[in-house]
Amino acid sequence: MKVKRTWRSLWLASAAACASVAGVAQAAPDDAVAKAPAAAAADDAAGQKDAIIVTGLRGVPRTVTDSPAPIEVVDGAKFAQTGSVGLTEGLAKALPALNFGANDAGFFSVVRNVSNRGLPSAYTLVLVNGKRRHNSSLMANAAPKDTSGANAPDLDLIPAIAVGKVEVLKDSAAAQYGSDAIAGVFNLNLDHSAGFKADFTDGESYNGRGNRNSWKAQIAYGLKIGDTGWFHIAADYRFRGMNWWTLLATDTNAYGLPSGSTAAGVAAASGQSVAQVNANIAAANARNAAWNRDGAQNGDPRIRAHDIVIDTAVPLGSLELYGFGTYSHRDSAIGNNYRRANGTADFSAIFPDGYYPLINFTEHDAEGTIGLRGQVAGWHVDLSTDYGKNRNHEWSQLNLRPALGPTGPTFWPNLATFEIRQWDSNLDVNRNVDIGLAAPLTVAAGLEYRRDAFQTWAGDPSAWQNASYYYKVGDQTYDWNVGALASPVVQGAIVLSASDAVNASRGVFAQYLDLSTYVTKAWFVDAAIRAEQYSDSSGNPLSVKFNSRYDISPVFALRGTVGSGFRAPSLTQTSYTQTDGRTAVVSVNGVSTVQPTVAKLVNANSALGRQLGAQPLRAERSLNAGLGVVFTPARNVNVTLDGYWIRINNRIERSGRLYGSGIDAILNANGVSGTGTQVEYFLNAANTNTIGLDLVADYRKGLGTLGKVNLTVAFDYNRTRAGWVAPLPALLNGVALSSGSVFFGNDRRGELTDINPKTKLNVNANWQKGIFTLNASTTLYGAYWYRQASGDDRHFDASWITDASISARVTRFATLQLGATNLFNVRPGTNGPGSPQTGQGYYGPSPYNPSGGYYYGRVAFSF
Repeated sequence: MKVKRTWRSLWLASAAACASVAGVAQAAPDDAVAKAPAAAAADDAAGQKDAIIVTGLRGVPRTVTDSPAPIEVVDGAKFAQTGSVGLTEGLAKALPALNFGANDAGFFSVVRNVSNRGLPSAYTLVLVNGKRRHNSSLMANAAPKDTSGANAPDLDLIPAIAVGKVEVLKDSAAAQYGSDAIAGVFNLNLDHSAGFKADFTDGESYNGRGNRNSWKAQIAYGLKIGDTGWFHIAADYRFRGMNWWTLLATDTNAYGLPSGSTAAGVAAASGQSVAQVNANIAAANARNAAWNRDGAQNGDPRIRAHDIVIDTAVPLGSLELYGFGTYSHRDSAIGNNYRRANGTADFSAIFPDGYYPLINFTEHDAEGTIGLRGQVAGWHVDLSTDYGKNRNHEWSQLNLRPALGPTGPTFWPNLATFEIRQWDSNLDVNRNVDIGLAAPLTVAAGLEYRRDAFQTWAGDPSAWQNASYYYKVGDQTYDWNVGALASPVVQGAIVLSASDAVNASRGVFAQYLDLSTYVTKAWFVDAAIRAEQYSDSSGNPLSVKFNSRYDISPVFALRGTVGSGFRAPSLTQTSYTQTDGRTAVVSVNGVSTVQPTVAKLVNANSALGRQLGAQPLRAERSLNAGLGVVFTPARNVNVTLDGYWIRINNRIERSGRLYGSGIDAILNANGVSGTGTQVEYFLNAANTNTIGLDLVADYRKGLGTLGKVNLTVAFDYNRTRAGWVAPLPALLNGVALSSGSVFFGNDRRGELTDINPKTKLNVNANWQKGIFTLNASTTLYGAYWYRQASGDDRHFDASWITDASISARVTRFATLQLGATNLFNVRPGTNGPGSPQTGQGYYGPSPYNPSGGYYYGRVAFSF
């Protein structure tokens, strides 16, 4: 890759500066760094706030209370107290700024939506042992939570038992770790303790009409290698039942005369008499009355998964050879809306009572890292390379493509395949250099080269090649749809055709320099700069960060940050296309019904996309600032309060669904047939400003004979507002759109600004006495709005969600635990009209699981 002269000059100047400083002073040992008075006052090794951290400052381990940036540490053992089946949900329960999206429905519901500081997961960088984690090949494209089309790492593919602790940097770190770390960094530090651990958790949801059971088995073993090395292996097996909780449909017409049809019209098309049609209507109405009104099986997909993690380090004199790797296999089944027996997606000979299409995924995920670190000529050097891959194969064990007629298959072994790959190599160096200030200057610098690739493969031709079928007499029990065109696509699925298949890749070269020191014993300063070069058209960004902390007294400190960031469009956003069969609300003769329809996602690389106004995506650029205080009035009390501001320009989002006679004409001109087909694409949609406030207070107290207690209060407030919003492209001016089609409307703006609660409060109490531990937490999720393109917005009130568990160490090696998440079975509100055909829409896109409570038991062994 050709490196521009300005980039080479930046790196050479940085290296020369490091070498010049190193030549006039000997490196000081790490423990020579001056401790801030406030940190000394909080010297309690048992407290979470005094955990040693490596995230946030290159090359200088510190305690949380000593950190110049807001950092939270979540101990891996805490995940066992939550009863969560996956790691992501456990993190969301522990962190006030993190919201965990519920699964409402859809193709991409296997990977759960997460928002951090009001921003989607693509803006938070995930590290494992300090190394960048690869992304999922399934993108965020599920309304109404996140339709940005970006990819994010799937934390649920890492066993919770393998995690020693999670360091969460709640500050922009684009100049330090990667230009996409706009909302912060999650660094998962793998456990490498010696000994054996195992646990089994089994539980059941309070509510639902599917399989309410979920369980997880975990095991881990570690041993020491020499004085400082280790080998650790951990694995899990997880199961979650497919469970749904939509309200029952109020439109009970599953078998009868379709909306908009008449007895005379059916008689004319089918050759029956009007009297016979009326008799059929009576018979169908009797069947309607007996239908259970289960209009959708959307909610939690069925998951069967196993994961394994290996982490090792071998001392080699002054150096250390290390490596770690993960492997995951996950099988998923996703439910869908009911395809009614009287609709144009069913044949009576195959499914006489209608059916719920299933979408299945088989997923393989692997990542491996190997590196060498240690002291070389006075520098601490870390040289590593990492390769990660995530592959998802889509198929269906129960489905129809109605366009193939009543003899078409119901099993589809190959609908599409998605794969993302990442190869990342790093050289990081740091040392302490005495320059005559209160503490040595920490010099950290590094080089990184990353190769990203995204590829998709087409499904079987029978799933996507042109086909059409018109209903004939005898295809359906009552011949309601004779002469009607059958739905053209595999139902509920995304089917990739040969023209949809993509193979995109790019290289990213980065270099950074980070300088930090104590100017006085009370004043710490840090400055970082990172330059990156993308091999595609994304640009050559330069990110900077200035961070400082001043200890006013032994108990009070101020800290602040300003910086900039850059996020290149993901390869999925720039290259991905698809065709999927979904249901949509369609108005026929003034009557709104849910009917099968076809939706296409296009991009600016195609003539169709360009004619619809799609343009090449520009990179997102950000500015951020933060100001906070650290208050440590006693050894066992810590309080932090941090405000933040994040501005992102050119945010990439999905357009609204474009359909109507004008869109049909453009589609037909490009060889895409089908009246009413809906089209979408990704665009630079808006500029946003996010402001927020994080408060964390921690209190630990020994109670003598009554045991000990740990109390934590955490609160986050954030608000996002959109400034500039993309207008309707000039090419679409005058193009006839249907009344419900809006280019970038109220619903899309709402996803940016209102879909997440603006407040979240968590209060946690942990009490230990003898063999017993009692843990209780309650979380207040603030109110939020679910905006609609039609303006029929839905407001959801604030909710308190309470979790509780009690555990007993019954022997030296075994612990029993009983607990419940959402103990009081709180459900989201049922505001809004919902869908009469499916029962969906009543329970909103809540920040907690709308299925309600979950109770569980756990047994754990450790020796």
